[in-house]
Amino acid sequence: MVESQHADGRAGIHAALVRRLIAAQFPQWTDLPVTPVEVDGNDNRTYRLGEEMSVRLPTAEGYTPAVGKEHEWLPVLAPSLPVPIPEPLAIGVPGEGYPFGWAVRRWLDGDTARLDLIDDLREFATSVGEFVVALQGIDPTGGPLAGKHSAYRGASLEHYDDETRHCLALLDGHIDTERASAVWEAALSANWQGTPVWFHGDLAIGNLLVGDGRLAAVIDFGTSGVGDPSCDLVIAWTMFSGESREAFRKTVDQDAGTWARARGWALWKAMLVMSRDPDANDEQTVGHRRVIDEVLSDHDRIS
Repeated sequence: MVESQHADGRAGIHAALVRRLIAAQFPQWTDLPVTPVEVDGNDNRTYRLGEEMSVRLPTAEGYTPAVGKEHEWLPVLAPSLPVPIPEPLAIGVPGEGYPFGWAVRRWLDGDTARLDLIDDLREFATSVGEFVVALQGIDPTGGPLAGKHSAYRGASLEHYDDETRHCLALLDGHIDTERASAVWEAALSANWQGTPVWFHGDLAIGNLLVGDGRLAAVIDFGTSGVGDPSCDLVIAWTMFSGESREAFRKTVDQDAGTWARARGWALWKAMLVMSRDPDANDEQTVGHRRVIDEVLSDHDRIS
């Protein structure tokens, strides 16, 4: 999920619609103000409901499986995690012209993570690593196996093989596609054969909340599930570097094959976004180019 600022009304969802849904289905909260959050995701629209709740509405049908999944499993995961995660309160049904199920959650305090808000990035990286380790340690019995509901996070990278090779062709001349191909082949070769564990699926800077300079909460478990945890290591390149990356790497303590697949996940996503406009020089494209360069360097260093 990419987080950014959006004008109210994106995907046909706006504060007035949310107020109507609340009034029709949860009249006990009718008098509470409904306010768009400042930083929102693409997969869902989020509104603050009063001071203590939030409302989360999928922007397309493909994101709707997360509503029920999170409602069922977030309460199971929460007691074993070192920081708060969203607490489900209620599920809404289609209505008022809105076609999907939606969720009401307890409000979580904190700011969307930014480097300037973090007191010590190395300590922060350790905290994120401890979250990953704690999540993997939760009993996966009965959990949702990786698949379509998780956008195939936690599943085999083979699912994205054709797409990745297409991106490599599009980016020829824009990145070192020979080295990138080697990273991708190494990722595919490092077949995961471990015991399925819980993964978050989108452990990105936009899904981490900061309070008092430290990790305060982790949000958006829409692509979570049970399977291969390598997708949760991508933040090593998208957020961390140098000492903070090494602190994260040491804390999660994963084997070489898991790191090889993690480089594949990072490469796939960065190339996918960059290939939409390879010549762009905006902040997002520059960021993805940096991720690609660092993933390639990481691969070269251990090869």
